[in-house]
Amino acid sequence: MDKLDGSDHYSKTTDEPPPSLLTIVLDTHPSAWALLAPTLPFSKALAVLLVFINAHLACNNSNQVCVIAAHPHRAQFLYPSPPHSADSSSNATPNGTTNPPLPSASEANFYRPFRLLQSTLLTSLSHLLSPAQNPSTLPSTPSVALSGALTLALTYTNRLLTSLSTANPSSTTSTTNDAYSANPSSHALTSRILIVSLTGSLSSQYIPLTNTIFACQRLSIPIDVAKLAGDAVFLEQASDATRGTYLHIDHPKGLLQYLMMAFLPDQGSRRFLMSPGNVGVDFRAACFCHRKVVDLGFVCSVCLSIFCSPPEDGVCLTCGTQLKLGNYGQKPVVVARKKKKRKNKLNGDAETGSGAATPVR
Repeated sequence: MDKLDGSDHYSKTTDEPPPSLLTIVLDTHPSAWALLAPTLPFSKALAVLLVFINAHLACNNSNQVCVIAAHPHRAQFLYPSPPHSADSSSNATPNGTTNPPLPSASEANFYRPFRLLQSTLLTSLSHLLSPAQNPSTLPSTPSVALSGALTLALTYTNRLLTSLSTANPSSTTSTTNDAYSANPSSHALTSRILIVSLTGSLSSQYIPLTNTIFACQRLSIPIDVAKLAGDAVFLEQASDATRGTYLHIDHPKGLLQYLMMAFLPDQGSRRFLMSPGNVGVDFRAACFCHRKVVDLGFVCSVCLSIFCSPPEDGVCLTCGTQLKLGNYGQKPVVVARKKKKRKNKLNGDAETGSGAATPVR
């Protein structure tokens, strides 16, 4: 009867790929970009990033993007704009962005979603980098709030997944790393995180950064890293644990080519491509006492905290457990070497190499 009345289209499922969410964590440390300015100015890098985002949105009409700034001492949404700034504007839209002013004659043929993204991103970024928002102690800060930016990325992804699951109960969300490779079209949303990093010194954020890596691994969210400068110990571990793509960009002038060729394909497309990978991953950890990267340390048997040296009085600084270090630190006992026993001589004569006597002539 379904074929007779033409209602079989209600039971058919679409084979279109699910929408993809691209969350970009942009390192906005002013001192780091000042050092990179002779090779890649920040304005040119931002223009390249906008071209890459537009290419992602053009792949699928349902694709979405989120840009988060990892700034010293804080992390902030650049796109969509924060709710407080959207509410204070009279041209606020339901998705948290603000309507830009009417386009000029030169922008008449500008695709409206691209223009909305560009205007919102530039406005938020100019407000973030304004002198009033940056204290005088900012240049002395060696790192950015990368763990906070990843936390914001996870919360935004979870909000979209919750809203899509409510709107479409038939779609499912994955909890294993092999879910996308099995059937990526059965999910409501595929998400990934791209980190554009310049700074290092992330050892002080080792614990929260490890928690975010485990959360991304649980939600099957790969972390891609485009490393322009700085140390990359923990970012290599994040990309390797979440099955993402890590790429150290040796020539920053070709940033657009790196982004388009290595980071534009989503999880469904990467099943048919050979993604660039890092050959040697540094799996060193940071100690919990001094936040230093160590090769050899002491691990608490209860909470697995890492220390570069034995804690004072043998008490774990994290859980307070009394640890037994045994005879650690004592000098080893030197055992006297036993003397070898000499072989007995026969008839008081010296030993010869053979038992036969020397012939007499």
